[in-house]
Amino acid sequence: MFGIPGKQAVTITDKAAAQISKLMETGGTKGLRIGVKKGGCAGMEYTMDYVNEIDPLDEVVEQDGARVMIAPMAQMFLFGTEIDYEVSLLEASFKFRNPNVADACGCGESIKFKDIEELAAETASK
Repeated sequence: MFGIPGKQAVTITDKAAAQISKLMETGGTKGLRIGVKKGGCAGMEYTMDYVNEIDPLDEVVEQDGARVMIAPMAQMFLFGTEIDYEVSLLEASFKFRNPNVADACGCGESIKFKDIEELAAETASK
């Protein structure tokens, strides 16, 4: 919907693709749907759900057996995002590297997106 021809809406690292496909297989799901919703201290939060149906309006990205669907209302916020999967001593989780984020809270769960004018200025300068 908001894509550039020949360029995927989001990129998935090899580690994230392996984890997504593993969880898809374990749960018998069609893929991982990501989106955004209002909430958290910075204003917005990512959502992630394994789903059994692909919405015809979803942007679908597939890589190495992993399938990620981007909810229609989130596509403009997530375009250009890299999805990674990191494992540390204390946690294992998906990480979003999103160029559209202007600010994030200290816990990393809540984000604030750049406004339209700021995004337009960045696009014009490239």
